[in-house]
Amino acid sequence: MIEYLKGTLTELTPALAVVECHGVGYGVNISLNTYAALQGKQDVKLWITESIREDAYQLWGFGTRTERELFLLLTSVSGVGAAMARMVLSAMTPAELCGIISDGNDKMLRQVKGIGPKAAQRIIVDLHDKIGSLDVTPVSSGSPAPTVNTEVQKEAVSALTMLGFSPAPTHKVVTKILTDEPDAPVERVIKLALKML
Repeated sequence: MIEYLKGTLTELTPALAVVECHGVGYGVNISLNTYAALQGKQDVKLWITESIREDAYQLWGFGTRTERELFLLLTSVSGVGAAMARMVLSAMTPAELCGIISDGNDKMLRQVKGIGPKAAQRIIVDLHDKIGSLDVTPVSSGSPAPTVNTEVQKEAVSALTMLGFSPAPTHKVVTKILTDEPDAPVERVIKLALKML
């Protein structure tokens, strides 16, 4: 079993990182949280979990042990596969997800593409008692979001959604851009978001 990969980051996309270790390039599936953590880095360490099926052998990598533990917890829920777990971890940080689960906020979970009412309820019920063992401080899902230019935010999210991006991660990326650059015009926000999504 591979515990982690430590090596040189040779390729990076929002969904995949290629890490070279001793002349071997490992293609690792990643979340948007890990993608953001790897930006601008050359030497990286990814915590790994393996997914072995008859037709595929996949590596899933995470910037932190906690994110990996959450991924494993999510995939232990009936009906939640690796791709859906990655979607959840791309839409919110581990602290936000733990907050949503501990608050029982299925409405927030349903904003993630592919998560319906039943899956959201199952995630909350199955993981509510398990997230306490994680080394993470939950962020209350009712906490106020950072104030950003809502007009630009709505316009950018709408445009990116029309381009086929999922609303929940798009909203998160746009909010982050506007938090970093409050005066950014819509065009710049969309251009920056396209590089991050």
